[in-house]
Amino acid sequence: MPLRPYRALRERFVLAGEAAAAAAKQEAGVEAPPDTRAAAFFDLDNTLLRGASIFYLARGLYARKFFQTRDVARFAYQQVRFLIGAENAGHVDQARATALSFIAGRAVEELQEVSEEVFEQYMAGKIWPGTLELARLHLDQGQRVWLVTAAPVEVATIIAKRIGLTGALGTVAEHVNGHYTGRLVGDLLHGPAKAEAVRALAVREGLELERCAAYSDSANDIPMLSLVGKPCAVNPDRALRAHAREHGWRIRDYRGRRRNTTIGIAAGAGAAAGAAVGVLAARRHRRA
Repeated sequence: MPLRPYRALRERFVLAGEAAAAAAKQEAGVEAPPDTRAAAFFDLDNTLLRGASIFYLARGLYARKFFQTRDVARFAYQQVRFLIGAENAGHVDQARATALSFIAGRAVEELQEVSEEVFEQYMAGKIWPGTLELARLHLDQGQRVWLVTAAPVEVATIIAKRIGLTGALGTVAEHVNGHYTGRLVGDLLHGPAKAEAVRALAVREGLELERCAAYSDSANDIPMLSLVGKPCAVNPDRALRAHAREHGWRIRDYRGRRRNTTIGIAAGAGAAAGAAVGVLAARRHRRA
């Protein structure tokens, strides 16, 4: 009996991974790379991007009236958790429910247009230069470089395009007649689902996983990192740092003095959350 829930969860991971690989497209006009057997896979949040992409997207959607003021504090709180590395399954479930709630019924083209604006307004200045340089080294070596993230594939594809990567593997939200239904294909592309996506893409593209590289900040991505021959922990959380050291994986940290940076980030994010709460309180006071 206990195996049934695990099998069902496993099936969701596989379905999410296969859907992500099927939706992944190389940028039009990009020539086939000289090295067709190797590729690099980069996580997004806290690896390539400082903070959580879902939060930045939420800010942009809020500014465009996708949801109401009462949601601002919740998004700020989620950002604090991502910034200090407090990511777990419960938070992922919350992120999934949040994401689906504000795109249900919306047009796919609308989200794509908003995502272009959100990248320029909120994300472009928060790319880690060191991690981006790692990605460009792979491109210079004639390899394809894919973004692998729980963000919606439409958003992930735009980010990959804007920073010059090959393409993206992201969460696939079901849509009918060009509008989102509020359901996912499988599950969020998170944890084991990322490994399934990489595995499926490797089969499609004829990649040799032993020659591939993967980069992430989170212990949740150990399945993806373990799948390739060249794993690397970037800005790692404590659990991933310990695992990387134990297994002899490369470690890169672009956060400067980690303790001071973590404290500063937490304080900054806390201030953002406090400001959001303050705005809500002020509005309630005025109503009263």
